[in-house]
Amino acid sequence: MKKPGKKTIIFLAVSAIAAAALIAGIVLTDGMGGDKESINTVMKDAVLHEGDGISLFGGNGVNPGLISSGVMTVSILIFALVLRLFVIPRFRIIPGKFQSVIEKAVEYFDGLGKNSNERHSGFIGAYAFCAGTYIFFGTLFELIGVPVQTVNGTTVCLPAPLSDINGAISIGCLSYLVILFGGLIIRGPKGMLLALKDFSLPISMSFRLFGALLSGALVTELIYYYAALSFVLPVIVGVLFTLLHAVIQAYVLTMLTTMFFGEVTEKPETIKERTAVGPVDRIAA
Repeated sequence: MKKPGKKTIIFLAVSAIAAAALIAGIVLTDGMGGDKESINTVMKDAVLHEGDGISLFGGNGVNPGLISSGVMTVSILIFALVLRLFVIPRFRIIPGKFQSVIEKAVEYFDGLGKNSNERHSGFIGAYAFCAGTYIFFGTLFELIGVPVQTVNGTTVCLPAPLSDINGAISIGCLSYLVILFGGLIIRGPKGMLLALKDFSLPISMSFRLFGALLSGALVTELIYYYAALSFVLPVIVGVLFTLLHAVIQAYVLTMLTTMFFGEVTEKPETIKERTAVGPVDRIAA
């Protein structure tokens, strides 16, 4: 039987020390936090941010979710401007890693647009790219943990823009308006009526987006609430939930938007022509 190597012994020793430190921290800090807020209060603050108003330009308290959305929007626009002026002109025929990532993302959303409506794929593909980018990076924004001071003198971290119900409703309604006016402009009143039939679409998209993002925040808040679980575990859970929701929700909303856009803008004869073409013909084309 082989003896454990030096690296294995060191790894086991470090793991044992870390576990001992974790247990000691749990035991020593249990009950030292004073009076705790009730779990209902913690959940309410995580959802509504009623006591976390931030003074903006000397005015009354502003919802921190609005501040987050403004910061996120400006950051994306600045990044896009820098990318367009200084990075894209230097793209090469043989792409590097960063260029490959950008090209794959553009190809993916361009493909979504072409699958929904080939004649107007440029518009819906661009919107899907913008919405997906905002959802993805807006969800990851909470991992940065930008501290701000509220009007009450307390310090809070800016939440994800879409963890506030108002932000989720805004992007859900905006996606529905893109579908509605796209049907009106491309197909006229018939396309608009098709979109109006799905009157519950903005509600379903908004609350699906809000509920999925909020669930991760609430699970993390629950773990933080209990001292025995508030070491190391919240970091792992928070990062995993955030990454998972960023990818899934960006995919779901852009997929639904392009799919419904295609349904209300494509003419019936065009749909029949596309479905009549077999897989072999498509490959040959």
